[in-house]
Amino acid sequence: MARMIIAGASEDGRGRLERLLSSSGFSVFRSCASGSVLRRTISESEDCIVILLGRLPDCKADELVWDYGERVQVLLIARPEILDDCESKEVFKLALPTSGGAVLGALEVLNQLHSMRAPRRMGTERQVVEQAKGILMRQLGLTEPEAHHLMQKYAMNHGVRMADYAADILRKNQK
Repeated sequence: MARMIIAGASEDGRGRLERLLSSSGFSVFRSCASGSVLRRTISESEDCIVILLGRLPDCKADELVWDYGERVQVLLIARPEILDDCESKEVFKLALPTSGGAVLGALEVLNQLHSMRAPRRMGTERQVVEQAKGILMRQLGLTEPEAHHLMQKYAMNHGVRMADYAADILRKNQK
């Protein structure tokens, strides 16, 4: 299941949505009050669904799709005038007022779409990546998300698969 990230300016709105998701079996990875925190959180996660409640002053739903492409699915829940400002056809939109059932149904669909689109590592590749993250965490004193982000950034900047980079880390640490 994709990681769920809730983003919105209203703490009350984020809290109500988190309670709805938790009571329905969804796990919320993080709740973010600003676009900058949201972007850092997306960078820490290799697969996520962003639920954007209304408009954040420093981040628009369109920008998330343009910046992160297929790495994220975005659900924008907002008043119709805010939805009209969103140009991307990749953003799933729900107009307020809406029901909890409609939100949960939309998230089920997005979760299925995300699982079909997101590249999945095979079991052995996942183990190699996890072992390499462990080495980086020990050697550099990083947290798991920091080690993951470091590996992801290196792989993207050098045009290699993350699993291949992880295998290189393991080889270098066997010497």
